[in-house]
Amino acid sequence: MEQIKSELMRLKLSGMASWVKTMEESRQIEKLSFADGLRLLLQAERDTREGNRYQRLLKNASFRYGASLEELSYDASRGLEQSKVLSLASGNYIRNGESVLITGAAGCGKSFLASALGSQACRQGVSVLYYNMQKLLMRLKVARAEGTIIRFFEKLAKTQLLILDDFGLSPLEKQQQLDFMEIIEDRHARKATIIASQLPVSNWFDLFSDETLADSVIDRIIYTSHRFELKGESLRKKR
Repeated sequence: MEQIKSELMRLKLSGMASWVKTMEESRQIEKLSFADGLRLLLQAERDTREGNRYQRLLKNASFRYGASLEELSYDASRGLEQSKVLSLASGNYIRNGESVLITGAAGCGKSFLASALGSQACRQGVSVLYYNMQKLLMRLKVARAEGTIIRFFEKLAKTQLLILDDFGLSPLEKQQQLDFMEIIEDRHARKATIIASQLPVSNWFDLFSDETLADSVIDRIIYTSHRFELKGESLRKKR
């Protein structure tokens, strides 16, 4: 049995090796038929690989909060309807390349909701990147200075779900407007985007100095978007 476990580890089948060890310790392994044992071995390996992939996706996403849909407190009066959240939990909006817009005052749970939706996407094997908008703009500036801006744009474009938090804290400079347009254009109707902002969507136009550019960007964002307008006093005060 030790030789079998060693061979499984050498073949990088850690899920199978762990299952064999558990069944050996519980003295249940000899009670299984070949077919049942093989089925359980495969299930153990599949579960292990899916779990490992989920952890890798979570780490790579760099969420602001370690949130999950199960932790959300649904309250229609606050603008958080369970039916709307659960409809997104299936991941259809990601497959359809649609956007989710979350607006509301500071502390009302926008970032937590965005993180929970992102975590659900990771659970489904979807690649996710989470950025505070100001840090993303800084990252774009550095990438341009280093000559890696095209590679960075390609990375963002390939990501299945991009989450932009704290959008609209300050007006966008001319280059930032063009960069943001590039990101949205690459994703429009192809990849999903979640945007969280303290500003109502109707005020997003004011972030752009170029009205034509603003119309083009905002139109792509709100096209077939799912919206949450969170209300109420800050949840941080309640804590």
